[in-house]
Amino acid sequence: MLLKDREMKKQQGFTLIELLIVVAIIGVLSAIAIPTYKNYIVKSDIASGVATARGLLTNTDLYIQEKSVFPPNSTAGFTAVGGATDMSSLGTLSFTGISGADGTIRFTFGPKSAVNTAKADFVRTSSGWKCTFDDNSLTIDSSALPKGCN
Repeated sequence: MLLKDREMKKQQGFTLIELLIVVAIIGVLSAIAIPTYKNYIVKSDIASGVATARGLLTNTDLYIQEKSVFPPNSTAGFTAVGGATDMSSLGTLSFTGISGADGTIRFTFGPKSAVNTAKADFVRTSSGWKCTFDDNSLTIDSSALPKGCN
C-alpha cells in the first residue's frame, strides 16, 4: 500500500493529554487565586466595619461638645449622632461611656463577616481617638488592618 493511497485522518477534538494539561493549569491557577481571594474578603470586611464606626466619630465629638458626656448606648444615643446599632450587615455598633466625655465606639463583627466575633474599637480620651482591633484569636494578618488601626 502506497502512502498516496492512505487517506489522512482529520483530527476531530483534543487528545486526552491536551485535556489533562489544561486541567492541571486550571488547578495551579486555582491554588494561587483562592487564598488570595480569601485574604481580600477579610481585608474588605475589616475595612467596612472600621469605616462604619469611623463615620460616627465627628458626630460623637459634636454630641460631646453639646452635652459634655459620651452618648448613651441606646437608640436615642445613636439617633443623636446620626447612626444606628445595625448600620452594617457585617456587625453591630455599641457605645460605652467610661467617664464624662471619654468612651468607646465598638463595631462587633457578626456571622455574615469573614472575621466573625472580631471587634474594632475607637477609644476616645482627652488626647483624641485611637483605633484598636481585637481579632478574638482569629490570627488575622496585620496587613489586613486599615492604616491607623492596630
